[in-house]
Amino acid sequence: MILELYAHPFSSYCQKVLTALYENGTPFGQRMLAPDDARTAEEFETLWPLKRMPLLRDGERTVVESSIIIEYLDLHYPGPARLIPADPGAALEVRLLDRVFDNYVQTPMQKIVTDRLRAETDRDGFGVTEARRMLDTAYAWLDQQLAGRRWAAGDAFSLADCAAAPALFYADWTHPIPASRANVTAYRQRLLARPSFARAVDEARPYRSYFPLGAPDRD
Repeated sequence: MILELYAHPFSSYCQKVLTALYENGTPFGQRMLAPDDARTAEEFETLWPLKRMPLLRDGERTVVESSIIIEYLDLHYPGPARLIPADPGAALEVRLLDRVFDNYVQTPMQKIVTDRLRAETDRDGFGVTEARRMLDTAYAWLDQQLAGRRWAAGDAFSLADCAAAPALFYADWTHPIPASRANVTAYRQRLLARPSFARAVDEARPYRSYFPLGAPDRD
């Protein structure tokens, strides 16, 4: 059976998995999670009551959480680009950076975006300030880590880059990367030029009006 991915192209975590799928040319079918498709939404909720995108269906097996989905693909549907290194030490570095991008770039970015969707009386100004501070700290740390590296964990494109691509893409829209963080800026540009992620970005272009902070006229 062909793999099926329940996802929306504008979702950052969905783009993370789409980048991995496109990187290896893995065949799959897309189940679009859209407001006007109640049937697919019901299927999704039945499979995963927490309703967090994306979800991968492999026959009767359900796989959730973007990092786990990519690990599953690397294990069961390996392609020319191994996204988890065979060397255990190198694999730990990749997994560490995957968590950094998800927890310290993606999470504070989403805090800021989600806050904008709330009614003004329900907004969390303190939380947004803390989220911006976290992004500044993450940018500074990443700028040092990326010095002399082409990709997040070294010379090979990996799970960490699949996580970094949408995280930095939307984070720079939300809380711009300072000019002083040249390594992060250059890395983000390399990610945007990577065909697998560029395809995910292009597929999401029709939905940019959804971005509550206003999508910039770039990228």
